[in-house]
Amino acid sequence: MPSTWVVVADSSAARVFVAGSPTGALQEVESYAHAEGRAHERDFRTDEPGSTHDSAGFGKHPMEPKVRPKEHEQIAFARFLAERIGQARISGDIERVILVAPPEFLGHLRGELDAEAKRIVGGTFHLNVVRMRPDEIRGHLPERLYSALPAR
Repeated sequence: MPSTWVVVADSSAARVFVAGSPTGALQEVESYAHAEGRAHERDFRTDEPGSTHDSAGFGKHPMEPKVRPKEHEQIAFARFLAERIGQARISGDIERVILVAPPEFLGHLRGELDAEAKRIVGGTFHLNVVRMRPDEIRGHLPERLYSALPAR
């Protein structure tokens, strides 16, 4: 039977919960760890960035990557979670998902969802609660978790 998932995540961990009713307790059904998300930016640097010359040839400037290595790891983890949500949607395991994450990671996660998965997002919450107990997480969410949200 399709259900609503509550995906609670940050750059280094994610937990997937279901609630048996709109006001019910959260039950953890999946969890994921991403150790690279806890690393410091300095841990990703192996050498200095390359350099390039101006197009006119008058100066030499360091080349910086478009995405920092740590952010690259965050995006990779967000992509993994988005793919998992997409798989659950395709298999009919879920009909709606609620996303709970710190703002930056939530942005990455929403950006990685495909169009069909974006349609089943029933709410988003900018909270960093992934390491809390399920009852504590539930206490940070609205009393009626999903009953007021339109079915999609």
